[in-house]
Amino acid sequence: MKLAAYGFTPDLLPPGTPGTPARVTAVHRERYELVCAAGFTHGHLKRSAYEAGQADTPTAGDYVIIDDNPLGDSMITQTLPRKSFFSRRSAHTGRGGQAVAANFDHVFILQSLNRDLNLRRLERYLTLTWDSGGMPVVLLTKADLKTDIAAITRQVGAVATGAPVIAVSAVTGQGLEDLQAYLQPGRTIVLLGSSGAGKSTLVNTLSGQDVMAVREIREDDSRGRHTTTHRQMILLPGGAMLIDTPGMRQMGMWDVDGGLDESFADVTQYLGQCRFDDCSHASEPGCAILAAIADGALPP
Repeated sequence: MKLAAYGFTPDLLPPGTPGTPARVTAVHRERYELVCAAGFTHGHLKRSAYEAGQADTPTAGDYVIIDDNPLGDSMITQTLPRKSFFSRRSAHTGRGGQAVAANFDHVFILQSLNRDLNLRRLERYLTLTWDSGGMPVVLLTKADLKTDIAAITRQVGAVATGAPVIAVSAVTGQGLEDLQAYLQPGRTIVLLGSSGAGKSTLVNTLSGQDVMAVREIREDDSRGRHTTTHRQMILLPGGAMLIDTPGMRQMGMWDVDGGLDESFADVTQYLGQCRFDDCSHASEPGCAILAAIADGALPP
């Protein structure tokens, strides 16, 4: 029953797969928190099964196969196929992909309505989200700090093409009811945002208890310290799951494909309409992009 509550369905298990299915609920360096049919346990990777990059290293939200050990840590032997996956450029090496979350339905992109609001960063979050296989929802947190919410929402909406934009406040409760459409039983939502954007506060508010530590932001630059230090999944009372992630101020566009088209749909709609096939959209006559900028259809 516990594993079913965490979104597992029998069709996720390939026929004839030996071992016990489980889901990763938290990642602590080389040790994993897991939930399986028997309840909660911990596990380590079986090195021979993951060496040489032959299998995807698990992250929060992954469904895995374990050799269950009721007396101690289980061995994780296999990562099951993912329906969605989010990674970022490694914070340590600056190269490659660092796993963040897997098997989620929606991505709540948090942008705080203090000085943390950054439209260019939001574009990067959106591109990576569309590319991940999840559906983005932009949350403008700390809405109680602003009075011109409607104007800001329109401004953000112009950037977040195709994604809902919701202003929320954990202080006043504004916008929280609008989130219930996404927080359905069995659904998994990953939270993305820089430090101080309010991820941990949102988790505590939605769960109805203080499950995540919260720190005050710095007054000099409105930025927060890294409260969340590991990737963790929280099961909400209503049956939805939230994956909280460490605050990320830099999102490297290291491996994106289709996400660019969704994030910049306002631009891509004009592609192929220029007079010249090799148009650089800089100064050529008959450029559809430059024409759209000139008549106000596209912002410069």
